[in-house]
Amino acid sequence: MELQTTIYIFVGLSFALYLGIAFWARAGSTSEFYVAGGGVHPVTNGMATAADWMSAASFISMAGLISNMGYGGAVFLMGWTGGYVLLAMLLAPYLRKFGKFTVPEFIGDRFYSKAARNVAVLCLLVASLTYIIGQMTGVGVTFARFLGVSSEQGIYIGMAIVFAYAVFGGMKGITYTQVAQYCVLIAAYLVPAFFISLNLTGNFVPQLGLGSDMAGTDISLLSKLDQVVTDLGFGQYTTTSAGSMLNMFFYTVSLMIGTAGLPHVIVRFFTVPKVADARSSAGWALVFIALLYTTAPAVGAMAKLNLHGTVNAAVGLTKDADGRIAVNPDAVKANGDLYATEASLVYEQRPDWMKRWEKTGLLKWEDKNADGRIQYYNDKTKNEVAKGKAEAAGWKGNELTVNADIIVLANPEIALLPNWVIALVAAGGLAAALSTAAGLLLAISSAISHDLIKGAIKPDISEKGELMAGKIAMAVAIFVAGYLGLNPPGFAAGTVALAFGIAASTIFPALMMGIFSRTINNNGAIAGMLAGLFVTLFYVFAHKGLFFIKGTEYVDMVGGVNGFFTITPEAFGTVGAIVNFAVAYLVSKMGAPVPKHIQELVESVRVPKGAGIATGGH
Repeated sequence: MELQTTIYIFVGLSFALYLGIAFWARAGSTSEFYVAGGGVHPVTNGMATAADWMSAASFISMAGLISNMGYGGAVFLMGWTGGYVLLAMLLAPYLRKFGKFTVPEFIGDRFYSKAARNVAVLCLLVASLTYIIGQMTGVGVTFARFLGVSSEQGIYIGMAIVFAYAVFGGMKGITYTQVAQYCVLIAAYLVPAFFISLNLTGNFVPQLGLGSDMAGTDISLLSKLDQVVTDLGFGQYTTTSAGSMLNMFFYTVSLMIGTAGLPHVIVRFFTVPKVADARSSAGWALVFIALLYTTAPAVGAMAKLNLHGTVNAAVGLTKDADGRIAVNPDAVKANGDLYATEASLVYEQRPDWMKRWEKTGLLKWEDKNADGRIQYYNDKTKNEVAKGKAEAAGWKGNELTVNADIIVLANPEIALLPNWVIALVAAGGLAAALSTAAGLLLAISSAISHDLIKGAIKPDISEKGELMAGKIAMAVAIFVAGYLGLNPPGFAAGTVALAFGIAASTIFPALMMGIFSRTINNNGAIAGMLAGLFVTLFYVFAHKGLFFIKGTEYVDMVGGVNGFFTITPEAFGTVGAIVNFAVAYLVSKMGAPVPKHIQELVESVRVPKGAGIATGGH
């Protein structure tokens, strides 16, 4: 069966499954719409949380980031998984004990202030909308390549599918759909990794394959990769870090506390029956997430080696009897000349996968020295030896541009794996983007219908009216998300890290102080959240432009690019969080003490006794 037909079958069947589940588990009450009736099993919830969490950024972009950054990409692994440990230990059980539907509702009640609740809604909407743009862009990229449509048409199809199961199913439909999506996306991630690890190292476990020798040689895969990339002028794969040591630390912390402050993940812990279940479902989520996150470094490294091996014969990769990429031990040991004329791939002989990806515009070739061959190297290198070799070989500049987002999606095609594996990855990429988009849309919709409409504008709204408002809010949010996905403000790749920075500097400190401090008052919490949001956005806009409009940057005001102690805008959420804590503490010190009944509420949330079902009441 030809590849395109196989892809249509796999993607079609997965969509039919999601829509079928959404219809079977549709929500009939606000409790089912917001928290799936509060009766989800911890293992089920752990799996749904993992799907909610492993977005297009995790599935599509993370291995690409690691592939590009090498060791520096570890900030994403440490930050994103470490954030789950924080969530499981410090937030989930206490918020579940409090027993309400949403994060702003906890902040409003704990800080005895409608204004605090409304500021929390504002921060939640900014973080969630920023995050969702990346998901919609991911849907567009995946559809464009695998269904043979344009990126814009892909986003329209994605909007329609999310609309169908999220609006009708609510949290109940989304939960069981996400379980199915997790199964699809984890299979799609692991199966190609098993194949590729086996082909390159003879060990089918990718985590072990990454540290193994290349098949038939005594040369380790990572040392071979280091040798290839440094010879071609790129940074050494195993030592390149994400900026300065301070920046790497701040970046990791920002991703960690941003993870723990993301509302669409926190709300999942309100769907289980008991406090103990909140802890155990966080543990299960970590197990399910670890399957993908411990595999990602191997996927990134092996994809990079496969890509170099495809366009440069001197790397030492060849095709086996089945047409798959395999190791040529003699060529690997020989350490051939990467700059030799015959080593570069003749463009007309490029594999089919390159032709397919060229159509999407995410892979581009430009023949700068008119020799009809593909030269892929770092032409901006400061490595004088590599520069000299390139000039001597008559190379006139790097000719191949590879978008980092295609690394995972193209990985099985680069390794020339069977069509069914490629089709499985297509279904997995879409499952990852759609599951997170649905979770984010639910967080946005509950913030508008439950926190703004019922909490501030019309407290006496009926349950039926609130349910309808939630569905309308979600439908509007889908159209806004689709519009932003179609017209991204030029920051689709950075948006996800930025969303974490916003959550880290606003929501996380407010939750931590709300649970663990009896002395932070209403004015302190409001001032802290606003200060954290302002400082973070001020620094980000200095680098990226006001509201991401090109030409409005003002880096001189913050001491030049990364002027604040070498910290990058993506890592600045940590500074925003420190500002939030400090401002909240100082303002609370100067204001009235926290009322006695609120101090007792804080005490009761922290005492580990049973909690009832999550409710929407006050």
